[in-house]
Amino acid sequence: MHRDILHVDQNCFFASVEMRSHPEWRNVPMAVGGDSQKRHGIILAKNPLAQKYGVKTAEAIWQAKQKCPDLLVVPAHYDQYVYFSERIREMFLQYTDKVEPFGLDECWLDITENAMGDPVAVADEIRSRVRDELGLTCSVGVSFNKTFAKLGSDYKKPDATTLITEENFRDIVWPLPVADLLFVGKATNAAFSRINVRTIGDLAHLEPDYVLSYLGKNGYALWRHANGMDEDPVASGSYVRPLKSIGNSTTTPRDMMNRHDVWKVILALSGQVAGRLRKHHFYAGTVTIWVRDTNLQSYEKQRALQAETNDEKAIAELAMALFDESYDWHAPIRSIGVRTTHLTDEQSWHQMTVFENIEKIKRDDKVNTALDTLRARFGYNIVMRGTELEGREDLCPEDRTEHPHGGFNENE
Repeated sequence: MHRDILHVDQNCFFASVEMRSHPEWRNVPMAVGGDSQKRHGIILAKNPLAQKYGVKTAEAIWQAKQKCPDLLVVPAHYDQYVYFSERIREMFLQYTDKVEPFGLDECWLDITENAMGDPVAVADEIRSRVRDELGLTCSVGVSFNKTFAKLGSDYKKPDATTLITEENFRDIVWPLPVADLLFVGKATNAAFSRINVRTIGDLAHLEPDYVLSYLGKNGYALWRHANGMDEDPVASGSYVRPLKSIGNSTTTPRDMMNRHDVWKVILALSGQVAGRLRKHHFYAGTVTIWVRDTNLQSYEKQRALQAETNDEKAIAELAMALFDESYDWHAPIRSIGVRTTHLTDEQSWHQMTVFENIEKIKRDDKVNTALDTLRARFGYNIVMRGTELEGREDLCPEDRTEHPHGGFNENE
């Protein structure tokens, strides 16, 4: 069955919201960035003038200012971004109940059953309404599946509509870099490079059995998508994307110089992660740490917990053990993260170890419930461990806003 899928991508979303409130910023190179005084100094979004200087999202502010000395960097206002994101989605729901968000600034819409006519005309109407009613701009990809619709919204910017059909996708999609394909990350792209796959067309022309043997089921799924065989449905407007992981990370105001410094930060991060696990009624099966030193070299290391848990002490102890085993202190630590994966619902059956005491587990659960209640009412910092309090101002991370993808989300 033919489908009409739109992917709507807000142009320079964070920066556009800021420029809406400050129209004078449209005429200068401007970016939304973290707090460089706290070393959370990366570019979160930039306007078109900054982009002309080569300013890139996720690069350090100091690097961006080397390219553009007059760059205006303004702080982020997440409440405003969430507000406009919700207004945009309310608009989309006037066209279809099949609206699937992908972060704050992107959505898929399935308008196959929409009676308003040509899908390109609908896409153009949405762009016009976003511009006229909200003072923002977006680009829209129109295609017969989600993968190509997303590629279409990236193809022409800003404020443009791109149609990718079953007849023209080989001409438009196949010359694009394979890294542009959804879910091709750095590791997968490197794996493709090793077999001289540079473009989406290169991937599409491989034998499927070879891709399956080389990269497994995920590689085979990418091969199907490269050939236009993406049958993934667009979820309904009430759909909530399931959490695959819950984590937090931070760049501390000063470098972590020793194990005690790292332990304080891991405790704080683990407490925040455990609190969110309990909020969403999850137990975690695996802990991952992410470490970056002052040379900006980083790595990840993970291990399964002995028993699934949502207790901060168990998470922190395993995270610290992973750090002790993997870091040789060749340089101070700049940033660190703790993430939990293999999440299961707390109502599910959970295997206990022979070393666990059911009465102690019940006591810990009561303590955690009390902590969650206090922190929900008065803020995370109302109750803290003594270790966290020591030197908090210059080392321990602040609690963070929850992010939809649940991974390491530094507000740098």
